[in-house]
Order: sequence, then structure tokens, then C-alpha cells
Amino acid sequence: MKTIKLILSACILFSFVACNDDPDPTIAPGTGTDPGNETEEGNENVVIDLSKTYQTIESFAASDCWAPNYIGTYWSENEKESIAKLLFSSDIAEGKPEGIGLSGWRFNLGGGTAQQGDASGIEDAARRAESFMNPADGTLDWTKQAGQQYFLDKAKSYGCEQFVMFSNTPPVYLTQNGKGYSAMGAYSNLKDDSYDDFAEYIVSALDYFKTNKGISFDYISPVNEPQYNWNDPAQEGSGWQNSEIKRLTTEINTAIEEKGLDTKILLAETANWKYLYETDGDSGRKDVINNLFNAASENYVGDLKHVAPIIAGHSYWTDGDWQTLVNVRSGVASNASAAGLKVYQTEWSMLGDGYSSSEFVGYDKASYMDIALYMSKVIHCDLVYANVASWSYWTSLDLERWDHKNRFLLIKVTPAGGVYGDITQSGTHEATKTLWVLGNYSLFIRPEYKRVELQMANTSKELFGSAYISPDGKKLVAVYTNLSSNRYDVRADLGDNAEIESIKTYTTSETQNLEETSVKDTGNAIFVTSNSVLTVVYNLK
Repeated sequence: MKTIKLILSACILFSFVACNDDPDPTIAPGTGTDPGNETEEGNENVVIDLSKTYQTIESFAASDCWAPNYIGTYWSENEKESIAKLLFSSDIAEGKPEGIGLSGWRFNLGGGTAQQGDASGIEDAARRAESFMNPADGTLDWTKQAGQQYFLDKAKSYGCEQFVMFSNTPPVYLTQNGKGYSAMGAYSNLKDDSYDDFAEYIVSALDYFKTNKGISFDYISPVNEPQYNWNDPAQEGSGWQNSEIKRLTTEINTAIEEKGLDTKILLAETANWKYLYETDGDSGRKDVINNLFNAASENYVGDLKHVAPIIAGHSYWTDGDWQTLVNVRSGVASNASAAGLKVYQTEWSMLGDGYSSSEFVGYDKASYMDIALYMSKVIHCDLVYANVASWSYWTSLDLERWDHKNRFLLIKVTPAGGVYGDITQSGTHEATKTLWVLGNYSLFIRPEYKRVELQMANTSKELFGSAYISPDGKKLVAVYTNLSSNRYDVRADLGDNAEIESIKTYTTSETQNLEETSVKDTGNAIFVTSNSVLTVVYNLK
């Protein structure tokens, strides 16, 4: 068999001009029209070892908080369908991807603050959520959350494979203060005598979707960022002690069993990765792996039938620089592995403000692409160092307010009255660079792909890559991110037993959105242009 080699090499000083003279992206590498600085075969410094595998990828996802309920309920069919296509379509028509093919979708089981209106105390109407449970009398109305149900149905119709239901707060009918935000500090806002009621409500929602929509939720995530008190009425939320999480989990496990469902319970959506394994003086809410999955702990739930052997956390606040990204996520991987748990990253957007000035230009100067490139750095570190099996973005679509650009959204939606107008008035949408860069991963790394060893001599905080093999071994996907000002050439060694039939690349940059190029000569280098994310898809014989 023919050995195919690929190398990644930095542009050297004496070819500086050529390095910055990026080739026409419409011209396939190896056609003789490149600037002539590609690396030579035999200088391989990227090795992809298909025999050395790591975690199995289960999904790339986003959530339906909060705008999708308004968009799906009130906006025009054309706008809604176009948005759904961007999120869920896996089709590539004439070399142009229609969307990013999300394989996971997170459905918010809302608390009912939208029905309360101004009385909810949540000033921003776009941050209120409906509930199937009537805030006044506890009756159930399955016509609520209609917009979210629209996108849930669309996700299923486009072939999305994994569904997660999550809860930020118990329904306001069941909370201590009758609100979707909490006055209980570090403790749960759920009424003490309503743990079983909340569990039964959750399971009734799961059963409704399975029976009436044909959608089986793989997981129910009953608590969100329990380390926060959620006493600020900016959005729905509640704190939780680990002991309270155990109590609720036990009730949900019983309710699922009685209903005969297969849904698993996903824990515990920690507010940042460190809370999974560090106490920081608050073992009641932190040190979550040890508390919930150590058989010696009084809060142990790992033996419950419907508790998934997965630990879930959020990538906020530990993403300010490369070394922190690597160190914290390595800690996640080692602690999860010791407890026999898979890892899910269930929520990230560029929320923090502690980013190193040597790695990020700052929000005022940042372009949409700068923000998307930083997201790629976080995705890479979560996949490679935390070994996450699932990676989820926070809000799939939102209003671009207060000059936030695309920090908190994949798709920008603008009501008819403008960005600060009434979100119920149908307007326009725009795909942003965060959507397309997430697509460099989600569209090509499909469920059941396994991460394989990729070694790059030049790996740094500005240049990195990872690789994934399909279950049948016929497709290899490598994703490279180049945050530097120079172009890099890729020529990798796939080993003696890998024979390539064809190669296509997909580039997202300031001027490209998953732009496809066919590589005509598989023996030539592949270019990773400056400030871009490049996905290489190898079809193997």
C-alpha cells in the first residue's frame, strides 16, 4: 500500500513574504499555483496514529435558551426554517455546507417566569422562560414552550441524534419564594416537601415527548451550576447542595423507573471545571465527583440504575490562557478517569473577562473571527485534555446587544424593531463566525467517531490540531487551528496501512465559511492559512 504523508511546518524567516502571501483558497494545493513554500515529503512533523484511540465522540450540541422559544413561536416560517437549517443540516450542496449538523440539542425545561411576566422579577423579557406547569395552580399545559418544541421537532427531522432536557430552576409553583430565581443562598429553592413532585413533573415531560413526539431524551440534567446562589433576578436559577442533588436524583431515578423510561440522569453541570475535583472550602457544593460518585460518600448516587456514568461541567472561568486551559482540563480527565466516568462539556460561551492580553486582543478590538478562533482553542483543549465525549455551546441564537458581538451566540437574531426591539416581532437572522467554526468540528466529527493520536512538533497556543476516525475506519477527520499571522503547511504521516482515496478541506476564516476545497494530489501539503480553522477530511480505502 502507498504510504501517504502530511507535515505541518512553520514558515521560516527567509520565506516570510511567501508565508504571508496566502494562496487563492479556490485553487487546490499541489496544482503548481501555490506560492512555492510548501514543505517537502520526508520532513514529516505531524504523525496521526490511527491505532491509538481515546474517547468516543457522542455529540456536538447547543441549547435552546432563551430566544428560540420566542423565534419558534412568533417569527415567520421562512426565518424559522432557515435558522433550523443552519443549526441542524448536514448537507453540503455543491461544496457549500447548508449548516453545521449539530448532533445534540439541549432543551430547557423552563420555570414559568414568562407566564409570570413582570411579576417574575426578571426584568429582561427575553430571559424569561415558559413552563408546562402553570405558575398559579400547578396544572400542566403541553402547548407551552411551543417555540422550543418547534426547534426540537426540527432537530429530530434533520437527523440530530442526542437530546438532553435540562432544568435551571424548579417550576415556580414548586419554589420556596414562588420565583424562578432564588432567595435561599447556597441551598435549593425547591420546597422541602416537593422533591417528589418535581421529579414526577420532570418524568411527565419526558414521557410526553416520547409518547406524543417520538422524541426520547437520552438525558435529564436536573440542576444547573449548583455552586451559584442565583439570587440576582437576571435569569432563572437555584443553588443546590450536593446532599440536595442526591435527594432529587433519588426521586427522579424512582420516577423514571416507575414510568418505564430509558432516560439517564446527567450530573451535575458544575459552574466551572474546578468544582468537579476541588473543594475550595465548600465541600457541600464542590468536589462533585467525590461527593456523588465515590461509594464511600454519604451523597453517593453512582449505584442508581438511571444515573449516567458521566460527569458534566462548564468551561467558563478556566479559559483565560493556554496553560490554565491545559492544566485544569488535565485535572478533569484524571479525576473523571479515576472515578470511571465519561466527561461532557455542557455549556460554554465567551462569558469571562479574565483573558490573557497575550492570547486575546480584548472585546473592544476583537472581530467576530477573533472570538470564534478563541472558541476553537477552548473546544480543542476540552477534547484533547479533558477528553470530553460531548461539547455544547450555550445559546444557539440570541440578540446581539450591548456590543457583545458573537460572544454568546451562534446565530444573531434581530427583531423587526431592531436589536432592542420586541423579540416577538419577526425579523432577520445572521450566521456568525462562531457558528461556522463550531461547524469545523460538528459537521465532520460525527457520533461514534473516536479521537486518535495526533502529534505535532509545533503545537503551541497559536497552532494545534486533533484527529478523529469513523467507526468503519473509512473516514479520518483532522481539525487544525492557526492563530498566528503566518501560514502553516500540513503534511502528515498516517502510517503504512493508511491509503487515501481523496481529501477535501473546509476553511473558516475572516472571508470564508467552511469553504470546501478538493485536494487533487494527495501527496502535496495542505495549507492552514493565518487566523483560520481548517478541517481536513480524508476518505480512506
